[in-house]
Amino acid sequence: MTAGSPQPHSALPRLTAVAALAVAGSLVLAGCGDQTKKDASPATSGTGAAASTSTAPLFSKLPQKYQDSKVVKVGTDASYAPMEQTENGTIVGIDPDIAAAMSKQLGVRFEFTNGTFDGLITSLYTGREDAVMSSMSDTKKRQQGIDDNGKKTGTGVDFVDYYMSGSSLLVKKGNPDHVTQLTDLCGRTVAVQRGTIYEDAFNQQKKACGSKGLKVESYDTDAEAQTRVKAGGAVADLNDTPVAAYIAQKSGGAFEVAGSPADAGPFGIATAKDNAQLRDALLAAMNAIIADGTYTKVLQKWNATSGAIQQAAVNGGS
Repeated sequence: MTAGSPQPHSALPRLTAVAALAVAGSLVLAGCGDQTKKDASPATSGTGAAASTSTAPLFSKLPQKYQDSKVVKVGTDASYAPMEQTENGTIVGIDPDIAAAMSKQLGVRFEFTNGTFDGLITSLYTGREDAVMSSMSDTKKRQQGIDDNGKKTGTGVDFVDYYMSGSSLLVKKGNPDHVTQLTDLCGRTVAVQRGTIYEDAFNQQKKACGSKGLKVESYDTDAEAQTRVKAGGAVADLNDTPVAAYIAQKSGGAFEVAGSPADAGPFGIATAKDNAQLRDALLAAMNAIIADGTYTKVLQKWNATSGAIQQAAVNGGS
């Protein structure tokens, strides 16, 4: 989710608006942080849980904890197709497919847990999850553990950046309200997923609208925000560009993308600040699948190559 922070994946500071193969094996989804468990889906490949040995090329880079367990627990909000969504009880999409490719490099399984987006970073703080992979925009605020109100809420997280995404407005087919950019929203109502950089973006625009105002309705999931737009209760939703395009494509003529993408920024896999060895192992695995072409094949499968990167980085967001 700039993915969701948009902060976009809803929040704009997080954004300023930002932007697979069903995972091999089973992707176990359990609740994230203090969130309610929603789904459980096996995500992965890996070598079982016995001795802490593996023929995977990057296995030795992992902390001993993961070499022993053969599992990395990953928090996600599986409601953001094509990045991550639930189909028949299994989490699928770009992020799970990338994780499956990385698992072959690392020799461990990535077990995805489905929860609400705004609780994912908390799940890292509490140790419930080892990583977050959920179209999450890499932003300085998130790196520093600062919320949308400028309050310090934790130690912050590190990101392994793996995709570049802009942000786009999603409107009803035909764009009856003639919305093409954020400034067109003044005096209207918009819907967005709570806790994302896109929520931040809308709130910033609300301030810019001044006396004209802008009503921002925030929901737990982007699907709820889409429903509000479809029903005519809101004129637009804000999403990562590949997500908005996918929604419009699959909507049966209910939605379209308005205007041009804006504010490109990186999605990152988040890890706790005190888990640098895991972060660096994930970085090595990401660069390995970029180099061998697996990364590109995943993006081609989901028609999302526009956000492809040439090399992964740590904390490249602004």
